[in-house]
Amino acid sequence: MTRPAPRTIDEYLRQLRESLAGEDPSLIQDALYDAEEYLRAEVAAHPAKSEGDVLELIASTYGAPDEVADAYRDTEAKVRTALRPPPARPPEAGALRRFFSVFMDVRSYTSLFFLLLALPTGILYFTLAVTGLSLSAGLAVLIIGVPFFLAFIGLTRVIALGEGRLIEAMTGERMPRRPQHPGPARTIWQRIGDMLRDTRTWTTLAYFVLRLPLGIAYFVIGVVGLALGIALPGGALYELARMVGLHNLEGGLHIGADEGAWTLLPTVPGLLLLLIVGVLILTLTMHAARLLGRLNARLAKSMLVVSSASAS
Repeated sequence: MTRPAPRTIDEYLRQLRESLAGEDPSLIQDALYDAEEYLRAEVAAHPAKSEGDVLELIASTYGAPDEVADAYRDTEAKVRTALRPPPARPPEAGALRRFFSVFMDVRSYTSLFFLLLALPTGILYFTLAVTGLSLSAGLAVLIIGVPFFLAFIGLTRVIALGEGRLIEAMTGERMPRRPQHPGPARTIWQRIGDMLRDTRTWTTLAYFVLRLPLGIAYFVIGVVGLALGIALPGGALYELARMVGLHNLEGGLHIGADEGAWTLLPTVPGLLLLLIVGVLILTLTMHAARLLGRLNARLAKSMLVVSSASAS
């Protein structure tokens, strides 16, 4: 069944949202923002024409909602294919090879960097949310309270967009590349009411507050895992070299058995075990970093991105 051509921008955006139903919420947010920005610019450029006439005029250039939706799907598929990292292992690889192939996955290293960065960013987000809410409540009785609240919410949305871009770069999870589409022109009091009713306003603030305890946990896991995973094998190798008498004599290497080395602890089997444990800890840390990165990305998407249902 062919839908009637939209006669207003709001109707066009509604049809575009319906055409993109089931797609990634980040893709829908980007498409709605791009469409509204373009359509409102065209309407402003033709003040003598109605919205319906302008939409009919640009239908052949920008496209109908269904056509725009198909174009975004095709572009998204091409971008995902181009940005998809090469497989870290062949499908037929064994369990042991799959376990250690985490070191060949670039997402493991970027996710680990994200864990280490989570503490300073978590402190920043938490401080911003708590301070902004406190000042907004305290200044509410003054005339400056209204613009301060608007500026605070606007700042949180800008930072949330930046957080999404960081998450996408670190974990590969698709996040918005455009802010939420602004909607039709409204008065300042209507804007405030929209912000207070907007679920994303409060989920974004909740995410900022939650990122502090999560950031502490991520940072501890990353630092402790790296410290043990590097220190244990490094110390074991050093002790093994010392026990067999690896000395630097006048710029040359001399290898000989230290007297009584084999009778002292730690023993060679113990050091080899320590070496293996350290490598296992480092490998598990890389797996944990990749897993936590994915989980945090999904949490961020659920709290920072406008779903098609809530936006309709």
